[in-house]
Amino acid sequence: MDRLTQIETFVAVAARGSFTAVAKHEGIAPAVVSRRMDALEGRLGVRLMHRSTRRLTLTPEGQSFLEDCQRLLAEWAGAESQVSAGGAQAKGHLRLTAPAGFGRRHVAPLIPGFLGEHPQLRISLNLSDRVIDLVNEGYDCAVRVGDLPDSSLVSQRLADNRRLVVASPDYLRRAGTPAHPRDLLDHACLMLSSDASQSRGWALRIDGQTHYHRQGGPLDCTDGQVLHDWCLRGLGLAWRSTWEVAEDLQAGRLVSVLDAFAAAPNGIYAVTPERSLQPLRVRLWIAHLRAHYARAEYWLRTGSPA
Repeated sequence: MDRLTQIETFVAVAARGSFTAVAKHEGIAPAVVSRRMDALEGRLGVRLMHRSTRRLTLTPEGQSFLEDCQRLLAEWAGAESQVSAGGAQAKGHLRLTAPAGFGRRHVAPLIPGFLGEHPQLRISLNLSDRVIDLVNEGYDCAVRVGDLPDSSLVSQRLADNRRLVVASPDYLRRAGTPAHPRDLLDHACLMLSSDASQSRGWALRIDGQTHYHRQGGPLDCTDGQVLHDWCLRGLGLAWRSTWEVAEDLQAGRLVSVLDAFAAAPNGIYAVTPERSLQPLRVRLWIAHLRAHYARAEYWLRTGSPA
């Protein structure tokens, strides 16, 4: 049985939630889908899904494998599109969304160049820290930063995203430098409000386990740029991505602390609705992002995420 077909079937089952839905979409019998999944799990020697009469749920191994499969299929599609599209021009309306802070720095500046290559496009960009419903609100692609919830959307990892606990030198002179996450209880921590992202708190590694710190202070805000500004003014510690604070760290305006307890990087993703064939404008846009984010010199110039 073709290995690529097995992988495509696994990704489709994860997205649609049932063998029957995939079989109906492909015009085949559910038993064929089941045999493909059995063959894939047998070849790998690991259970990818828990199956019941009501629902399918991914195992931890299945979730990890799904991300790799989505990336593999995206790269395969990108390779084919580069050959098949050749010099083809993308057309139509490309609707994009991204988090406000990241989007201002690392999405919006890349759009003029892309439009220059594809002048027959119309591009709309929504910058919002609200998680946009791509399907119901009609968006083609979102750039999202951080851990992604389980969903039927297709995600492609574009780069790593690392976060650090930072403070101004002035604040550290006044309040001292924390040596362990428990010391944060004695500090003013500038937190994103509970209705924003990072609602679980700051991810820190202690004895090999990830713990989430939510000790606050006299200030919190739903806007990460405001927290960044407050941190520069010496009002407390903040947990920020390196793409946002890299220049301040290099210039000495901010200092990173608790580096030994930093959690592993999460990701910067391109997220799209589940589709068997993405429009050329979407495939080319994701390839445009990947081409820039994959270059080490891009992040050295704009603030490294890793």
